[in-house]
Amino acid sequence: MTNNMSDQIEAYLKALLAESDQIELNRSALAERFDVVPSQINYVMRSRFSLENGYVVVSKRGGRGFVRIERVHLRREAEQLDALIDQIGPVVTIQQSEAILACLVRDQLLTEHEAELMRTMFDKDALAVTGFTAENRLRARLLHRLLHRLKFESERD
Repeated sequence: MTNNMSDQIEAYLKALLAESDQIELNRSALAERFDVVPSQINYVMRSRFSLENGYVVVSKRGGRGFVRIERVHLRREAEQLDALIDQIGPVVTIQQSEAILACLVRDQLLTEHEAELMRTMFDKDALAVTGFTAENRLRARLLHRLLHRLKFESERD
C-alpha cells in the first residue's frame, strides 16, 4: 500500500473522528471503499491509530468483523496514563518517544517547551551509551519515569 493510500485512509478516519470521539466501522467495507485488502486497513490502524498517537483501537476479525477507534483524552483520567505506561515496552525508539510526547502536548499534559526539553534528553547523542539497545532501554526508563510523574500530578489535581 502506498503512503498516499495510507494517508487517504487516515484522513478519512480522522474526518469521521472529528464528528465523534468514537467510530465503529466494518473492516471489509472500509477496505472495499478504498480498494485495498483488509490487512492493509490493519496496517493503518497499527501505524496511525495507536495509543501513542492518542487512540484506542478495538478490532474483531471475521465475517462480521469491525474496527472501533476511540480518541483518548489523557487528561480525563489517570487510568489513561496507566494505559500509555503499559504500552511502553522495555525499549523505546526516538520515533516512539516523539509520538508519545506529541500526544502529551496535544492533551496539554506537557507544554511544547517541556516536550522540547524531553526531546533533548531522549536524543541519541544524549543517550549515547554502549549500544543501540541500551540507548532504547534508557529512553524507555526515562519515559516511564516521566509518565509516572505526570500520573501523580494528574491524581493530585
